Amino acid sequence: MHRREFLGAGLVLALEIGGCARPSNPHVAPGAPPRPLPAPSAPPFEPNAYLRIAPDGQITLYAIRLEMGQGVRTLLPAILAEELDVDWTSIAVETATPGPKLGKIQLHTSGSGSSRETFDELRAGGAAAREMLVRAAAGAWGVDPAACAASRGRVVHAASGRSAAYGDLVARARTLPVPEKPALKPSSAYTFLGKPLRRVNGREIVTGKVRYGLDVRVPGMLFAAITRSPALGGTLRSFDGSAALAIPGVVAVHPVKAGIHPGVAVVARDTWTALRARAALKIEWGESPIASFDSDRYLRDLPKAFDGPRASVRREGDADAKIADAKKHVEASYVFPFEAHAPLETMNCTAHVRPGEVEVWAPTQSDVRTIATAAKVAGVPKERVLVHCLLMGGAFGRRLFGDFVGEAVELSRLVSAPVQVVFSREDDMRHGYFQPATAQRFRAGLDARGRIVGLAHDATASALTIYEMHAGKDIWHDPPKRPLPDYAADESPWGAFDTPYEFPALRVDCADVTSPVPTGPWRAVEYPSTVFGRESFLDELAHLAKVDPFTYRLELLPPGTKTVGPQHIDRARLRAVALAARARSSWDEPLAQDGAHLRGRGLAISVYHAQSYIAMVAEVSVAKDLSSLRVDRIVTVIDCGAPLNPLGIEGQTESGIAWGLTATLFGKMDFREARAVQSTYADFRVVRIDQMPALETTILPSTARPGGFGEHPVPLVAPAVANAVFAACGKRVRSLPITPAALRA
Repeated sequence: MHRREFLGAGLVLALEIGGCARPSNPHVAPGAPPRPLPAPSAPPFEPNAYLRIAPDGQITLYAIRLEMGQGVRTLLPAILAEELDVDWTSIAVETATPGPKLGKIQLHTSGSGSSRETFDELRAGGAAAREMLVRAAAGAWGVDPAACAASRGRVVHAASGRSAAYGDLVARARTLPVPEKPALKPSSAYTFLGKPLRRVNGREIVTGKVRYGLDVRVPGMLFAAITRSPALGGTLRSFDGSAALAIPGVVAVHPVKAGIHPGVAVVARDTWTALRARAALKIEWGESPIASFDSDRYLRDLPKAFDGPRASVRREGDADAKIADAKKHVEASYVFPFEAHAPLETMNCTAHVRPGEVEVWAPTQSDVRTIATAAKVAGVPKERVLVHCLLMGGAFGRRLFGDFVGEAVELSRLVSAPVQVVFSREDDMRHGYFQPATAQRFRAGLDARGRIVGLAHDATASALTIYEMHAGKDIWHDPPKRPLPDYAADESPWGAFDTPYEFPALRVDCADVTSPVPTGPWRAVEYPSTVFGRESFLDELAHLAKVDPFTYRLELLPPGTKTVGPQHIDRARLRAVALAARARSSWDEPLAQDGAHLRGRGLAISVYHAQSYIAMVAEVSVAKDLSSLRVDRIVTVIDCGAPLNPLGIEGQTESGIAWGLTATLFGKMDFREARAVQSTYADFRVVRIDQMPALETTILPSTARPGGFGEHPVPLVAPAVANAVFAACGKRVRSLPITPAALRA
């Protein structure tokens, strides 16, 4: 029997949920260790692809979203447990392995959708299983199922005093049909959801017991380090690997082309030898077709794009005419630079190509793209790819595509052994894809009171070229151009298309400016740049009108729901978070000043795809001589629908603020002669713990459907801090990062 057929027909039939074979290697299982397997004569109860109840009563959830630090391995079992009526901490959590019996379920994890996209499915799955277990008990006792109830892992018949554990009902429950529309609990009956849930694997993470991709070990495994083209669009002309091959422990030297950049790989028996031998390679690179690319020049020229072709993104009234007839005109442009993902765990993947099949161990956000990449590079059908999706040490969008997977598969095929490709920190910083650099231009016409009569928002935007590269396109010799009508059709750019404010007249246009820098999803994707510009410009207008910035915004948020394309923005919810942020930040009380620093507050508010609402107030201290800048405090108020795990939302808020502060105060990727400049945390600085402000997070109660949370705080950090800097020292910030040198200039 073929190995894949054995996995599919043997292990799955006897032991596993539909199509989700448990990894046999404990190093690749980030959850609970494997338990003794039940005998084939006592099969488990598996009413769906992600739930398994064994005859011994052990309940296992196969997580259908991937863990990258957002806490799905804590939240998902709690959602299931509410409807299944069990203690959520008793549920063992294992990552599902993609397979045909998962049906349409994909493990792909992005867009703050882990809870939003699984909430209904997990509730329905748990409720269906509960009803089946109740019917199983009722059938065994010969009573009406309505007279029975589930409670804490047992079915109870109060009238007779009988009860049975779920494990004892497995055999009978397996024979029953799965209810199509099981009855769901009202939120008022929730036991776990809505209460703080501590991360189930928190102790294992901080004590180093959790296994990540870099910890994978399989028999006969080799290790690879790759020297990639130092210039964007560079080609491999020739190489000499003789010196590297002479180093003991080196197995092979091969060119690779499956990644973002072409390269030469050293395959060795350990990582250190591979890295040391890589330095001995002699490589001649072909000249890049964009060898003169300079990011500073690119950023300076970005606003010129507004004078060329633009897509019409949103129209409400004749904004240009209103602006032309206005008493006063104001214009400002804002620039957001290239940014790196810089996750703590660098890219890595272990692959084993065997005749007609591939096995992959990868810390990935996307099972479907990992499978597609592995199948394409190995030349096998997708059905012959087995992927073990691992816990990720940070992702932020970088692990949505499989360039590092393709490299590992290519090398394993060449050396006929399992190979682990490991990116060094420098590799990871310079040879990934990046947040696009963009510009925002605003023009406003004001009346005599300083109120807006018409607003024009021009944005540059970029094709996220990693999509084209993933499809095999050479973006340097054949640069992609996104059709202008695609922007409005895709509700893009986010934060421009769906600005929540009510203006007397509004025009939003978008200019496509796709750079030669590989770009792709970055935490919050398009929102950081547009919200930075929008919230900064509104602050400028409030100052000119001599109106409190909160009051100025609230006047632009009349009650009711604003429909923008398919989105329905609930302005009452946005007003509520703004008013709560004003109160909790003590906005109307003056900040205490000291002799050496100037202090100020700034705010920003926003909505994320009409699903979650957020307001943020930052407090900063700026040295009077502009020699230093510190963010002292950030107050955040959130309405993200029903708060399923308040502790998780707080954690996501704190991590999002840390991410946002990195981009606001430090982070920026530069390119000179088409080469990435920054290479480590020494020159691509990230916020350190002693630079973090005091954080205060308030989550407003809500009965709305969960709106997701994770990316949401990031876009507000830069404008809140920039507006606070102006309030403190009168310096208006229109580009990032905000540094003392930039303020002095």
